[in-house]
Amino acid sequence: MYLTKRNTMSCFVFILSLGAASCGVIRTTYDVTEDTVKATYKLSKFTVKSAYTAGKLIYHVGGFAFEVVSAPLSWPLTRQEIETIDGLPPKEAIRRKQVKKSPYVVKGRRYVPMSVAQARNYRETGLASWYGYETYHQKGGHMTANGEAFHPNGLTAAHKYLPLPTFVKVTNLKNKRSIILRVNDRGPFVEGRIIDLSAGAARKLGFHKQGTTRVRVETISVEG
Repeated sequence: MYLTKRNTMSCFVFILSLGAASCGVIRTTYDVTEDTVKATYKLSKFTVKSAYTAGKLIYHVGGFAFEVVSAPLSWPLTRQEIETIDGLPPKEAIRRKQVKKSPYVVKGRRYVPMSVAQARNYRETGLASWYGYETYHQKGGHMTANGEAFHPNGLTAAHKYLPLPTFVKVTNLKNKRSIILRVNDRGPFVEGRIIDLSAGAARKLGFHKQGTTRVRVETISVEG
């Protein structure tokens, strides 16, 4: 059993956090659970040669593998609607590594991510969608909001409020399938959706053809 604390953010909070003169009115909520016992997953990683950089990291968590490669700054963002991150042009913030939990702006609205401490106890149930199909038909690669190369077939996800990166367990409530994903991007910026999965993750959860499904998203504890 867990207690739920609602963290509500509004334009007023954004103004206090950023010192902004104005912003679009947006009211968002997420759940942070208290007194919840979570399993701890072992994390292992190693470096292999990459065509993009001197090497790429391969993470293994809970039986799932995650390939992490820094994208060239010349690559376009998957979320080109992001206007600023931490008050800077997105790629400048990425270059400075100021993206983990930095506020960002999309279509005039400011979003303030959770702290790392809040994220440890995050759990939410809602609608999931998937993205990345469009990148199959475009030349070159794409960059996530934290500067990584986007892999449509990888096990990654986009979230509006979790720090980047964060590992989460996602369960499809329709078929009870669960997988672990690495959140490394922002979105979805569609009303009523809480998480956007890569195409590869959507296939594993069994909703690739449907487009959306109800899921439970919860952060996991990793060590190693």
